[in-house]
Amino acid sequence: MTERLGNRSFCFSGINVQPFIFISLLGKPNLRRINWRHLLVKQSKLFLIIMFILPWFSIPLLGKKTVKRFWPACLFIAIVVRLESIIAKKRRWWYFYEKIIPNTAGEFPLIWGPFFIGSMWILKFTYGKFWIYTITNFVIDTAFTFPFVSFLEKFRIASLIQLKKYQLSILFFIKSLLLYGFQSFKEKR
Repeated sequence: MTERLGNRSFCFSGINVQPFIFISLLGKPNLRRINWRHLLVKQSKLFLIIMFILPWFSIPLLGKKTVKRFWPACLFIAIVVRLESIIAKKRRWWYFYEKIIPNTAGEFPLIWGPFFIGSMWILKFTYGKFWIYTITNFVIDTAFTFPFVSFLEKFRIASLIQLKKYQLSILFFIKSLLLYGFQSFKEKR
């Protein structure tokens, strides 16, 4: 690799390249950064659809016996969460800017996607071990409440209005106790 400074030509592996030709081949550099926030705000409906559908692909991994065992408890808690969302709308606890289907609740993809399937997974691995169940739910609910709610707010999918994050975390904890209690009641009958 040689370089001559007089006429400013460069030699790379035996090929002489003039700098102005090299720069013109590259074109004008794009100095504008991609605005990921703007892109996600525009694609928030797609994000909600993916968040709704993706957990359902894990159903075969749960196994038929597990699904049959925990389906009623998860259905019960999903209905409770749906009723809670009706109350939340009236009391303005939170607001969803984006909906998958116009006349449905904004919480629909969260309730019937990660919440419903996630409850089955948590019950599969922790049912019968109450303290492990409680700790697991606390960790997952905290992860949802603090970083994920901030993500939803940042990308204008949903936001908390009258409810604080710690209050939402308490609501999640109460629902987790209801879920475990329903499953215990069902299995004792």
